[in-house]
Amino acid sequence: MEQKWLTERFEENRSHLQAVAYRMLGSLNEADDAVQEVWLRLSRSDTSSVKNLGGWLTTVVSRVCLDMLRSRISRGEDQLDTHTPNPNVSHADGSNPEQEALLAESVGLALLVVLETLAPAERLAFVLHDMFDLPFDEIAKIVGKSPASARQLASRARRRVQGVPTASRADLARQREVVEAFLAATRAGDFAALVEVLDPNVVRRVDVATLPGGTRELRGAQVVAKGALAGAQRARSIQVALALVNGNVGIMATSQRRLSMAVTFTIRRGKIVEIDIIRSPARLRRLNLAVLGD
Repeated sequence: MEQKWLTERFEENRSHLQAVAYRMLGSLNEADDAVQEVWLRLSRSDTSSVKNLGGWLTTVVSRVCLDMLRSRISRGEDQLDTHTPNPNVSHADGSNPEQEALLAESVGLALLVVLETLAPAERLAFVLHDMFDLPFDEIAKIVGKSPASARQLASRARRRVQGVPTASRADLARQREVVEAFLAATRAGDFAALVEVLDPNVVRRVDVATLPGGTRELRGAQVVAKGALAGAQRARSIQVALALVNGNVGIMATSQRRLSMAVTFTIRRGKIVEIDIIRSPARLRRLNLAVLGD
């Protein structure tokens, strides 16, 4: 009877636990593993004295995820990896792909990419406090720090997630308008619209480690536009999102569950005069990426 009661309470909390785990880990498969581990711990634990089982489960899943994040680092996994979902995968275990896709969409790919750049304790503090309103007193117990230290972890993470713009709000709005026009023209394959947003003497640089000097350049609006459209055709599987890149409006792109590219723009008088495409993992690590809100 008690086992049945625990099973029912666990199922009532499953979607919440999965939401916490997914935001912590950025991987639906790993989130499922974390939730399963919570069930195993629940089934082996004496919870007769637990007054708030939902809170207990949230604490346990948080600790499990924290251990998994730290394990990634100890194995030397690249923190630029971002585990994006594939909603078209069929699940033999009976899980709902549509529900998983909605979960992934609710977080946002750009936010997941930025969360991957945070230290495990920072990520936990930000997710639990800013996304799930958990008090710092509770977070402090999970990370083994004082409430004040937990608050600092969340604050540091929040600055990374929100970014510190180097441009004014009005200038960022103008930058965004131009970059969105560039993206729209590229996605539509509209050569004329793409040329319109580019300065006649625009320069596009791509870092290529195998080339002398490490970069490849294209010059001139028509040449750069042709290159952009050709690149878009070759990279249809890449997922693109607007982001703050070093404090200015740019683009981040992921491919095969990895942050593969960032694009920065220099804009003058409403035209793009320089485009820098960054692919080098070393350079990507040094970027300050932040989610660009609506």
